Parts: sequence; structure tokens; C-alpha cells
Amino acid sequence: MAEVKLVNVSKSYDQAATWVLKNINLNIAEGEFAAFIGPSGCGKSTLLRMVCGLEEITSGELFIGGEKVNDWPPNERGVGMVFQSYALYPHMTVAENMAFGLKLAKADKSTIDARVQEAASILQLEPLLERRPKAMSGGQRQRVAIGRSIVQQPRVFLFDEPLSNLDVALRVQMRQELSRLHRKLQTTSVYVTHDQVEAMTLADQIVVLSPLQKGADSNLEQVGKPLELYHRPANLFVAGFIGSPKMNFFDGTLEEAGEELSRVKLGSGEIIQAYVNTASIKKGDAVVLGVRPQDVIAETNSDNVVTGKVVALERLGAESYIYMQHDCIREHFTVRVEDCHQRDEGSAINIEFPAELCHLFNAQGVAFERTRVPEFD
Repeated sequence: MAEVKLVNVSKSYDQAATWVLKNINLNIAEGEFAAFIGPSGCGKSTLLRMVCGLEEITSGELFIGGEKVNDWPPNERGVGMVFQSYALYPHMTVAENMAFGLKLAKADKSTIDARVQEAASILQLEPLLERRPKAMSGGQRQRVAIGRSIVQQPRVFLFDEPLSNLDVALRVQMRQELSRLHRKLQTTSVYVTHDQVEAMTLADQIVVLSPLQKGADSNLEQVGKPLELYHRPANLFVAGFIGSPKMNFFDGTLEEAGEELSRVKLGSGEIIQAYVNTASIKKGDAVVLGVRPQDVIAETNSDNVVTGKVVALERLGAESYIYMQHDCIREHFTVRVEDCHQRDEGSAINIEFPAELCHLFNAQGVAFERTRVPEFD
């Protein structure tokens, strides 16, 4: 295993007229599992392919195991790539597919057999070694693709959305298998996904990327542990991207600044308290109030409430999502309740915003520090 370090790494396909990635600075420690996540077009797969050597780095430096590898070909970087498509040879058996790279490298037969058997044991593929891909399920084929990388004994595993072609049940199963595999091998891993559940459950560290905006210095939004990003998002983009359903945002102005407790006035007149440090700004400054759907309390007569109108309802059995309308939000805001009761469309409901669970952002979308955050590892 090896450390992966990126220093001001950037990528452009047209002589820097249009940057796809800009000034990416990352440090992925030995044995760490890092996930790249972001919407389509943010460059996460491109960044992974630059680490692999399949894309040229326009500027910046890439280090693997302390060695600068910008100009190294993929086969010399010590990385193992698992693609979104399984890319298995249909005329070869499982054993032959896994051994193919070692044969190209002219490894001796005893080494090849030993590594294939070891990988098959780790991935529970031993009964399938003589099968061909057409006789296997999608999950089994993906395990073979992972096994093909394991036998190379890479310093770094690279995964490019490896589960996106699987159905829901298989994705859950493969997430568990990938987690078990990482705990066993302890190899540095970099995982690209558009599914934040995969990122939150698998990764030690999450790298949030966004499509590069005009004039922006970088499209790297935040790097941190999963729960750190969830409880302490750095800005509006991360707050809206991490968490499902996404965080609700309300426009308002600061009514009272404070180092521990602040008060926000919404456009419709409600005053909401939040345990957030806003000492750096003054009364009347524009702010955005954020609160997650699962953190609010519906149908209450307590303080710190807003009143919204029911627009739609999704009843999912043990819980329901209420979609509501409010004057301070352009889109509907979402409330999660732990019941499946019917609510009438157009009816008004009081929604409490617990002060310790509220987030505040300035006019530029940068988060203020929360002063009462739940403990997390």
C-alpha cells in the first residue's frame, strides 16, 4: 500500500481554455479508503483516471508512495483499476481472466496459480474458477474484475463506479463485500461514485467535487470524514449534496448575532434561533438557514417554528416525506415524519426547527461554525 498525494493537479482538454479540474490538493494516507463524489460533470472519474495514468495531467504533481509519477505509464504505477464495466474476456474462464495480467507480465506459473487461488478465496470465487462470464451474475462478474486487480498486488486500488450496473440488492451486498475486502487487505483505495450511500458507508475520507464555476480557483469543495461532512458542511453545495433527502434552505436576514446563539428573521416574519457563531457579521446581513428533513419536528406548538402548506406526500410505510411550501424558499421543503398518516393537500402545519440542529450560511454560501454539534467519530 502507498500514500497518494496530489499537489495543484489540474486538467484541461483545450490548452487551459476550459478547465475540467483545477488546483486539486489531496493527501490519501496509506491504507485509507477515499471516495470521490459529486454530480455528473464534476471530473471525479477524470481525476481517478489521472491517478491511474489513463489521462494526462495538464499541470500539478502526483505522488504515489512518495514518488512523482506524472510521466509513468499505468503499468509502472502499481495501481489496480476496477472499471464500471466488468471488461472480462468472454472466451476465458474466471481463473484465466484473473491470471491474464500476470501472464502478460510473464510471471511464473506457480506464482500465477497461488495468487489466483488466494484472490478466489478472498472473494469466495473458488467454486466458479472454471466458469465463463456468461454463466455468472453481475455481482459475480464484478468480483472477478476485482480479483483481477487483487492478483496484481497493487499499491493502490482504483474503483470507477464499480456497482452502478448492479441492481439495488446486489449493490447492498457488494458494498458489504468491498468493506470486508478493504478491512482484510488494508490497501489504499480510491473509489468514484455518484451514490452518496456508497461513499458514506465505505469511505474513511470523502472528497466532494463540483463542476468548476467561472472564476473559481478549484472545484474541490470539501474533504473530510463522512460524518464530518454531514454535521459540518463547509458550504451550501456540500450541505445540499450530502444527505438524502437534501437539506432545506431558507432565505433570511440576521436578526441578532452571537458567538453561541444567533437569531434569524425569515422573509415571512418568523424568528428562528440557531446555535451558530455569527459574530463575524452584523444584524441585517443576508443569511441562509439550513435544516435537514429528518431533524425537524412536525405538527408542534413549540417555539422556533415555521408554518408551511402541504404540497405532496410520500408514504413509505414506517416513515413519510411531506413536501411543503413556504414563502422563503423557491422550491418545496421536505419534512420526514415517522408515520404513514394522510395529510390533506393545502393544509397548514407548524414545523419546529431545533436550534442545535440548524445550519447558517453567509451570502457567499460559506458555513458559519455550529456551536452545538452531536459527537461523532
